[in-house]
Amino acid sequence: MRTFFRSFFITLLILSFMTISFVAGFFFHQHVNKEEIQFPILHQSYKILLTHGYTDPPAAPALEYGMIRGMLSAYGDPYTSFSEPAQHELQTNALQGAFGGIGITLGKDSLGFHVLFPFPDSPAAKAGILDGDRLLQVDNIHITPETPPESIQAALRGPVEEPVHLIVARTPDYTEIELIIERMEISLPSVAWHLDPVDPRLGLIQINLIAATTHQEVFTAFSDLQSRGATAYALDLRNNGGGLLDAGIDISRLFLSSGVILEQQYRGQPVETYSTDEPGELSMYPLVVLVNHSTASAAEIIAGSLQANDRAILIGAPTFGKDTIQLVFDLEDGSSIHITAAHWWIPGLYQSMADHGLQPDILVDPVSGSASDPFIDAAIQYFFPD
Repeated sequence: MRTFFRSFFITLLILSFMTISFVAGFFFHQHVNKEEIQFPILHQSYKILLTHGYTDPPAAPALEYGMIRGMLSAYGDPYTSFSEPAQHELQTNALQGAFGGIGITLGKDSLGFHVLFPFPDSPAAKAGILDGDRLLQVDNIHITPETPPESIQAALRGPVEEPVHLIVARTPDYTEIELIIERMEISLPSVAWHLDPVDPRLGLIQINLIAATTHQEVFTAFSDLQSRGATAYALDLRNNGGGLLDAGIDISRLFLSSGVILEQQYRGQPVETYSTDEPGELSMYPLVVLVNHSTASAAEIIAGSLQANDRAILIGAPTFGKDTIQLVFDLEDGSSIHITAAHWWIPGLYQSMADHGLQPDILVDPVSGSASDPFIDAAIQYFFPD
């Protein structure tokens, strides 16, 4: 009897396990099928390409990247985009304002090979890299004339204090030289400044990109220009396509005494307001902002908030009119997808800039026929009409 019950219990246990396995497998199969059914034509087309294509499809990940780009193109938003790993790394470095690298500029020689030009006192220069050394290899990547420059730049960059192995060829006989160079932090300035050569009372501050370091760079520029005798300032945002939203807000706060900077809204979320209620460190300086049609995104936030709060007039041409915010999502292979996720506006101007951009207070014809810069001429005339 005891043997019977033991056999019955074991049989029941086995049947229970088989039932659970069957149910789990059924639901897993249903889940997989549902995932596949979302894109049945894509799966069918891919199988047809594999079976009947005269040539083999591109190797991974090129085919997958093409599928992603096609999906985003069908999505229909001009600012939703995909970046491959090398492009994403360079974009990230620029927005951070610094990167781990060896301090070189890339060029090409007469035969199309990539050559190196080291910065003075850079790790590359200290390791013995000379102007015009032909780059043959970076770690395990062989460099040819067809290698994209952004792929080379991404390979040369990496964590600070981590070494990179290079093979270069040096003229005149192109002797190969192997070098191991330790990366260090290399700054990527986003701001340039100088006194106007025609009227040195005007200090010019050109912001090329709204990066994490831009706020401090702008403050440094103003301090330097003031010490050299500037009494009025032009913030040059021409051809600035934007950058980091938070950095743009911080720069606006630097100039404003008080007021709303912008309002924004994500899908299905309440409106968020960004403002300041205490004078910024540069709120007392006489200021104009130079803009053109290529002034966009975070650069428009800076220009628009200063105009709306009567802090500075805009001189130039209507801006681009990009009033959306993109979120950047890193993908597992180092590539990224940039998704339009929110809309922003500046109270006191207009609810949407998409059709017309910011409107300057003083319009400038960019093709005036003058040998000087008509935008800067207008700023000088505004501050110093004599």
